[in-house]
Amino acid sequence: MTIKEFSNLCGCNPQTIRYYDRMNLLKPVKVDDWTGYRFYDEEQALDFVKIKNLQTAGFSIDEIKGLLNASDEAIYDAFSQKIKEQEEHLKKMIEIRESYQNEITMIKNKIRELHSSIKNSMETYSPAEEFGISIEEYNEIVKNLDSCFNEFLKDEDISKLKLKNHSATNNRKVEKEFNECLSNPDLENIFETHGWKYVKDFYSDIPEVSAGEEYYYLFKLDDEKSNNTAFANTFLGIQCLQNEDKAIRLQCKVIRSDDDQNHFWLLRKKSSK
Repeated sequence: MTIKEFSNLCGCNPQTIRYYDRMNLLKPVKVDDWTGYRFYDEEQALDFVKIKNLQTAGFSIDEIKGLLNASDEAIYDAFSQKIKEQEEHLKKMIEIRESYQNEITMIKNKIRELHSSIKNSMETYSPAEEFGISIEEYNEIVKNLDSCFNEFLKDEDISKLKLKNHSATNNRKVEKEFNECLSNPDLENIFETHGWKYVKDFYSDIPEVSAGEEYYYLFKLDDEKSNNTAFANTFLGIQCLQNEDKAIRLQCKVIRSDDDQNHFWLLRKKSSK
């Protein structure tokens, strides 16, 4: 019978029969040399049923080829083994789902704890002496910080968020990253100042940032400043407020000074052009 007749017998599309032919699963008994027409025997419908069911059950092409000439008992055993594999896979998926939910809950709790800690430090922080900004400006910074944390908690991709800890090991990592920034040939130093007492003493001298650029604000601070998380958050908050109309990327890194003096560098990522 022709491929059309055979596909009607099997209850499928002729394209399916051609696909099985290309995969060497179900070859025609004859191919006409002149027309290229394929012809099949009625008995091959049994092979079609075997192939179709194995494929539907998730067997690979190679696995199906290995079972084409197998007995019904061997195929039944293969189905049993596949069911066992799928059950184990499903069990693993359920475990991953539970683990995912637990991790998301844990991360959200950490974000809330971090938010609370930072907000508490900022509520007891007086920015006027250090930065020379008004209470109205500072309140706007705190408000923006709240919005950022709320967005984190709503983010569907929150599992990718990495929260930094403040262990001694992590402090060493931050210091390493800080020094790597200073020595990175892809970053250019566009401003630096040392031995200052307050940021307001030099803030007006900091070059204006440009849209589309990436900047790194590096601080080496005395003990009092470096131990206050409100310092970096306030500085970044000021930058964000003053450049809210620009698409820029900012990073602020703070480490403790080794000479009890305050140091600042502004680095800009070099253009790739």
